[in-house]
Amino acid sequence: MEIYEHRPGPQVNQHWLLSLTVLVLIVFGTLAILQTIAVGLIPFLFGIGFDQLPSLLTASLDHPNGRMAFLFIQGLGGGLAFWLGGWLFLRLVDKKSLQLSRQLSPEKLDRVWLVLPILIGFVLFNSLLVYLNMNLEFPESMRGLETLFREKEDQLMELTLYLTDFSGTGELLMGILVIGVLAGIGEEYLFRGILQPKLHHYTQNAHAGVWITAFIFSAIHFQFYGFLPRLTLGALFGYLYLYSGTLIFPILAHILNNTFTLFLVYFNKLKLIEYDMENATDLHWEYVILGLVVFLISWKWFLMRHKPLKNE
Repeated sequence: MEIYEHRPGPQVNQHWLLSLTVLVLIVFGTLAILQTIAVGLIPFLFGIGFDQLPSLLTASLDHPNGRMAFLFIQGLGGGLAFWLGGWLFLRLVDKKSLQLSRQLSPEKLDRVWLVLPILIGFVLFNSLLVYLNMNLEFPESMRGLETLFREKEDQLMELTLYLTDFSGTGELLMGILVIGVLAGIGEEYLFRGILQPKLHHYTQNAHAGVWITAFIFSAIHFQFYGFLPRLTLGALFGYLYLYSGTLIFPILAHILNNTFTLFLVYFNKLKLIEYDMENATDLHWEYVILGLVVFLISWKWFLMRHKPLKNE
């Protein structure tokens, strides 16, 4: 069960729409402020002039420190901002607590190692949805919308390729810190730690809380051709929190998922393996079936220790 409890003192009861609106305003306000601070620090930390910032922000700057600078902006104005915005909302508005001492208790962290086989199995199986989503074709009457989605997808892919085209170990480690650790902690703290239990409470249905949160989580990435696999991944993170009662499970799964992808990209650049983020034309059914088997077995072991409540 998620932990989202009143702190000592007067309780705060707000209309659900007002509460969610305030949460969005605080989080995006924090994002804007921290990104502005990060951009302002770039010339002093990375030797990139203010006149070069437009090129940097469009991922088109050819500068030896360009990628590190862009990752710095993403870290300060991304994962860290999600965490800080959520924390401010908890402390100043909702007057709630996630009881981190309870979430870190040894009994809740029992079998945390299961996150690894659960995630590996899920990612292999989820390659089916990646393939289906990436190769989705619109009817002729909606070709204009399909073109729009494809153009947006190409733009985001260019940004992703720029961010992950690491030139050495230093950039790889920075990428792991920003895209893996900070994004994993910040996004799970906000989406699973705050938004999911609030939606659980508003809808009076744990599954609705998980899936609505996963829908929002996937939608804010603005990638139509990655929406379905990210939706199901978000749902997995949600159920890991719902049934374990600790954010450590979804945070660890999120970090491992992002970091694993970064290693694949880096090893592909070193020509140690073949991996292409842009190519989703091949579907390997043996991986899909193997992933499903590994996931189901691992998930069963997880549920044996973290049994769902009857009303969930």
